[in-house]
Amino acid sequence: MGAIKIKPEFLSFGAEVKRLRLAAGLSQQQLADLVHVTRSYVAQVESGRTRCRRDFALRLDRALKSGVALVEAWDELLESIKSDKYPEFFANFPKAEQSATMLRAYEERVVHGLFQIEAYARILLNDDDALKNRLRRQEVLNRNPVPAVTVVMDETVLYREVGGKEVMREQLEFLIQLSEREKTNIQIAPIQYIRNVWATFVIATLPDLRQVVYTAKAYGGETSSAPDDVALVNETMSALQAEALNVKDSRALIRRVIDEKWS
Repeated sequence: MGAIKIKPEFLSFGAEVKRLRLAAGLSQQQLADLVHVTRSYVAQVESGRTRCRRDFALRLDRALKSGVALVEAWDELLESIKSDKYPEFFANFPKAEQSATMLRAYEERVVHGLFQIEAYARILLNDDDALKNRLRRQEVLNRNPVPAVTVVMDETVLYREVGGKEVMREQLEFLIQLSEREKTNIQIAPIQYIRNVWATFVIATLPDLRQVVYTAKAYGGETSSAPDDVALVNETMSALQAEALNVKDSRALIRRVIDEKWS
């Protein structure tokens, strides 16, 4: 029997249920008891293996005291699967990010969004909702199974002050911790010209091996699944990794910058 194909939208909804359950300090069994279903059903919803009814999402919101967060997520899920076409799904990169099996990115000015501590992100984002969304996105790093994440960052990121010495020290220490995790690779690109590196970007590889890329622009960003765009960004990522320090040397450089500049 072949593996069950899980829709990215279901996986994203399930991840939100799990996030809210853990925030409430409940086990799957405790939540199941509150909404009068079996623990296995809660597990299926959280893993994206089943699509629950809207009234069940409402019951979850009541049990988790989460307002209408899950009802709104359910409504968004319904809209996104009406046509069941990937181009519509790709228009919303965060959904791709949440269901990806592999994420690869390049950042040249600030720490990659998935790696930002709250104090660092708060300086960059002047809106509470934007900050909450940034922190919520980071839950992908604690997903099970966790995606493989590789991020190349320009060396100048380590020296560019955001929020003062204490914030920078805490942020860079966190990068070192992350780099020691299984499936998380952080590489630092030396300050030099690297051919064809023209913008920051993220490449998300989905469970069915399709890829979607997000590139940052001066005014917002652009999401694409066009083969030519995907090929170009993959080529650029290969060039960056070839020039960047390996993970061990990158970790040593981050430590040296902490000691010399932010201590």
